[in-house]
Amino acid sequence: MKNLALHWQIIIGLALGVVWAFVSSALGWSQFTLNWIDPFGEIFINSLKLIAVPLVLFSIIKGITGLSDVTKLGRLGLKTISFYLGSTVLAVGLGLLLVNTLKPGTFIDDGQRMDNRRSYEAFVSQRDGIELMDDKQLFSESELDGSVTEDSEMSEPEVIATEQLDESSPLQFLVDMVPSNVFASLTDNSLMLQVIVFSIFFGVTVLLVPRENTTGIMSFIDGMNDVFLKMVDIIMKGAPFFVFALLAGKISEMAGDNPANVVEIFKGLAWYSLTVVAGLALLIFIIYPVIVMIFTKRSYGSFFKGLGPAQMLAFSTSSSVATLPVTMECVNDNLKVPKEITSFVLPIGATINMDGTSLYQAIAVVFLAQFHMVDLTLGQQLTIVLTASLASIGSAAVPSAGLVMMIIVLESVGLDPSWVAIIFPVDRILDMGRTVVNVTGDATVATLVASSENALPEKYDRNIL
Repeated sequence: MKNLALHWQIIIGLALGVVWAFVSSALGWSQFTLNWIDPFGEIFINSLKLIAVPLVLFSIIKGITGLSDVTKLGRLGLKTISFYLGSTVLAVGLGLLLVNTLKPGTFIDDGQRMDNRRSYEAFVSQRDGIELMDDKQLFSESELDGSVTEDSEMSEPEVIATEQLDESSPLQFLVDMVPSNVFASLTDNSLMLQVIVFSIFFGVTVLLVPRENTTGIMSFIDGMNDVFLKMVDIIMKGAPFFVFALLAGKISEMAGDNPANVVEIFKGLAWYSLTVVAGLALLIFIIYPVIVMIFTKRSYGSFFKGLGPAQMLAFSTSSSVATLPVTMECVNDNLKVPKEITSFVLPIGATINMDGTSLYQAIAVVFLAQFHMVDLTLGQQLTIVLTASLASIGSAAVPSAGLVMMIIVLESVGLDPSWVAIIFPVDRILDMGRTVVNVTGDATVATLVASSENALPEKYDRNIL
């Protein structure tokens, strides 16, 4: 196992977790799995939650303070950041559109979904210290037979939430983004959006202070960022065992001693995967190349031919950083973007532009909510857009880094972070596609920036490739 790549070890752990879930369900060992195996999965989730807030805090600040060239390049830096944020919001919006249209979380047996809903109610009760109600209180008769009427009863948390929603301002989500006490925000993962806003504000402010006065601060931030990235690396070394325990425990919790329920879970995963792949394909094969065709002189075919080597490497490595040298070479030599632009735009993109990751997070969070019969409000989905877009700045450009950010997005809308275990079985394959989107998005923005600066060749031979 030592000579086997980590991602293959994780895949083996996932496979064994699924096999164990089937066996324990068939033999009636689900309670044993929950008592003696699932706790290790909870340890894994707690470890990721432990480092999520400081990792995002220092990663975002480092990413912004590393953009000191923005003050020198002025207009170029502003365009770069604006284009990257725009492409990320576009990706998240596309993900939400697809998942709300296709509703992949509803393509499973209603009985299984109601069981999932009960587990969600138990999570909410435990989190908020509310006494758990019985099934008749959790679901009105109209909900149990699949219909919902205006007279349907709501549980106590839902009534309170509705009253608060009625009393709040339409701009309350903006108020909630700004922390009144950043130290309180740092101790609550559900307030991650406040931490992100503070990180961006802090990083920009550091840039506005003379460099000689912030040398110590920036050195501290760089060191802390490296420390928490090393923590991720250490935790991930135990990931093969932890994901086995997490997946086995989560499936056993949902399926109980009925193997047919395991099949239903994976049926839902199949629809989820198709939705993510559809979103990634739309970005790679339609949205990005059409944008390039409209705003530059590049043809559809030449864009893909020029970027092909970088896309293939991104698919195989699942790392934007590992692919960066090849991406820079392709964009510079094949797409004819000047080196002074590629050397500035692409490294920033590898740090802050995670379009594929953001799209996947939006789809995954809403899918998991649908899977558990939880309806997310418009305000909550807007929170997903903001959190996924801004959290992408702090998402390390390494394989499966999006899983850490997924915990943040889930908690930002009050959902159970341990639900990430449900999407583990297909995450690695989808991660390869997400990285292709990330790299393609970086190349698209670099080309757009060059075009806006009139830095592309006036005459471009479309058959040059």
